[in-house]
Amino acid sequence: MTRNHTVLDSPFGPLTLVATDGVLSGLYMTGQRHRPAEETFGERGGAPALDEAARQLGAYFAGERTAFELPLHLAGTPFQRRVWECLLRIPYGETRSYGELAGELGNRGASRAVGLANGRNPIGIIVPCHRVVGSSGGLTGYGGGLDRKRRLLAFERGAPDGTLF
Repeated sequence: MTRNHTVLDSPFGPLTLVATDGVLSGLYMTGQRHRPAEETFGERGGAPALDEAARQLGAYFAGERTAFELPLHLAGTPFQRRVWECLLRIPYGETRSYGELAGELGNRGASRAVGLANGRNPIGIIVPCHRVVGSSGGLTGYGGGLDRKRRLLAFERGAPDGTLF
């Protein structure tokens, strides 16, 4: 298994992109909960997947892209991967509650398990875990911090000042 990484500046702080065997496997924010140790990220550069991910993220932050077209290596349990696949179907600028995602998975009572899986998402922003909110629509936990979550949602809704509602 070969791992490579790069660090990309963004409006939301530095983002560390990681590729495993040439496929994007991580996007981590500074101070992110459940962020792997730096020494697991591998050599710096050397993977075309990192360049393509950086290009698409640049277009996203410029307001020119609302969806990503990248092969992803999502390493997790089968349940986590099912949750992350659901996240990929949440449209840009929209949100879903943990309960709605649990219902989509066939178990409306699994909202807490969905939240735990959401928190372990290894490819933030691209796999849009920031688009998941509490049942009342309020902001709840986010591995990158609630301020980043609020700012990402406001950005996608065209409110650059960070106002959500």
